[in-house]
Amino acid sequence: MLNIVLFGPPGAGKGTQSERLIEQYGLIHLSTGDVFRANIKGETELGQLAKSYMDKGQLVPDDVTINMLRSEVMKHENSAGFIFDGFPRTHAQALALDTFLATLNTEITSMLALEVEEEELKERLKKRAEVSGRVDDADPNVIQNRIQVYNNETAPVKSFYQAQNKYIAIDGIGSIDAITSRLFAAIDSL
Repeated sequence: MLNIVLFGPPGAGKGTQSERLIEQYGLIHLSTGDVFRANIKGETELGQLAKSYMDKGQLVPDDVTINMLRSEVMKHENSAGFIFDGFPRTHAQALALDTFLATLNTEITSMLALEVEEEELKERLKKRAEVSGRVDDADPNVIQNRIQVYNNETAPVKSFYQAQNKYIAIDGIGSIDAITSRLFAAIDSL
């Protein structure tokens, strides 16, 4: 089973590249944002619990998040593997994911980290705002804050996978096709 953590700051191209990895390797895409929205919309027990935290402006606790992901993984027991997008965001979440996957006799194969300079990220997000109309990508202060939160809170998760020799840095600069080729080469060499 091929289990990839696709990692990188906002604007690095995770969404675009996820689609290509899914198509190439037959993986299931698990985005925590999508999982949260589906559970809230479906009014599942976990969705209602997550919403109670979100409505107060609080982060959804790790155990609720991992339980939602566990439920999604179990819907696809015979898959070729998964792309985890937006998870794990903390050391505790990475540990919980490893523990859960071990119960299924599998593990994270690799963390593929798209590395992009901050100025390039800002330009990409600004362009994305123009094309998609995403308000959160249009405000330079919001963009800077999202990048700062990533650098302070999420980026340290890479050390968890570095310690397991599963971290692979991918140059995220260049054409979409060139970046895809680098990702494919990294996966094919595993």
